[in-house]
Amino acid sequence: MLSNKFQNRNKSVGILAGIAGAMLFTASTLSGAVARDTAAEVGAEPATEPPLHMLVSLNEQNIKVYRGLDLIETSPISSGMRGHSTPTGVFSILEKRRKHFSNLYDNAPMPFMQRLTWSGIALHVGRLPGYPASHGCIRLPRPFAKSLYSMTNRGMHVVVTRDPAEPRSVRHDVLPQPFVPETAVASLSGKTIEADPVLRGAIQPAAIRAALPVTQPDNPHFDRPLRMIITPQRAPNPMKVMQRLLNRMGFDAGPVDGVVGRKTRAAIRLYQEGAELPVTGRVTDALVARVQADAGYVKPRNAILRVRRKFHDIYSAQVTVKDIEQEIGTHVFTALDFEQGDGAVDWMAVSAEGERGGASIDLLDRIEIPEKAAKELSKMLTPGTSLTVTDRSFKRNTGLGTDFVVITR
Repeated sequence: MLSNKFQNRNKSVGILAGIAGAMLFTASTLSGAVARDTAAEVGAEPATEPPLHMLVSLNEQNIKVYRGLDLIETSPISSGMRGHSTPTGVFSILEKRRKHFSNLYDNAPMPFMQRLTWSGIALHVGRLPGYPASHGCIRLPRPFAKSLYSMTNRGMHVVVTRDPAEPRSVRHDVLPQPFVPETAVASLSGKTIEADPVLRGAIQPAAIRAALPVTQPDNPHFDRPLRMIITPQRAPNPMKVMQRLLNRMGFDAGPVDGVVGRKTRAAIRLYQEGAELPVTGRVTDALVARVQADAGYVKPRNAILRVRRKFHDIYSAQVTVKDIEQEIGTHVFTALDFEQGDGAVDWMAVSAEGERGGASIDLLDRIEIPEKAAKELSKMLTPGTSLTVTDRSFKRNTGLGTDFVVITR
């Protein structure tokens, strides 16, 4: 005969097993309901697709259209002739017009125009003699131009290179992943379950997660890809930093101009006297380090990350590129398709300058993004988001819309 202790324990296990079974039943019921709801929505709203992007090769005089990693369209082109060469680099579609006339070249017709720069470079219908013949634009055959026009949206990437390029799948920890917050259990917290061995054995965490709603709010901008760029930034002038810090500490070093004048030297002497240092008024590396330490100065990182949505700046953060003195090249990384609530997304990479700067995957090893910035990027991440990393300057176009345009020649 079992003792009361073991009878009570078996009774508890039975009750808990019943709870677990009920939760599993609830999870499967909810799963079935979700499946039915999803099936009902398929016809109304198509599933997300990998991002569309274009690669243009000037040497091969062709354009390739990709859906993610898959090549879906290709066509011959005619690019800029000598003296009017088409620039290479990373562009985005800034404007679209079915009927357009050039304001630079005798009101020439440019049907199905898709603008890449506000200085006159665009994709449009034009004559294709089999060699570069335009004034800088990328001419397309009419059927292809019309088909392409119906597929694209403003903001879509167009990468123009000399030699052919192609997208490659890439995975790396530095590339942002979707943010998925932890779900919460109202009546049975994680600590409660962990502290009770009976609960740990009877209730499966997967069943709990399946039965609970995800608390992640919908991203209202989920259909708007982000455009991100990382570029090196100059180190601040150390003398200006010194003057700014001395002023902040109340030593009146005068204007922050990088010039060690009378007021700056007087401020240095006062600081040295208060810090019980030899009073010389001279600037040395040791003095700079001491002032920075006393002022709590944190040296800035050597690169900056900028983020835009729909041609508007929305976020920036300092990041680090290791071996900043080495070539970087120009590389475009693009997030493929994923659904809200997904915990992972694959990326693809395109090198816009061939072998300059090395392989794209190796470049990612050189990038460090602070934890806080990485979390913010994860929260903002959307399908089709791109990250360009380059050691070239980017252009801030003016006009109806702006984007990160990187010219590589």
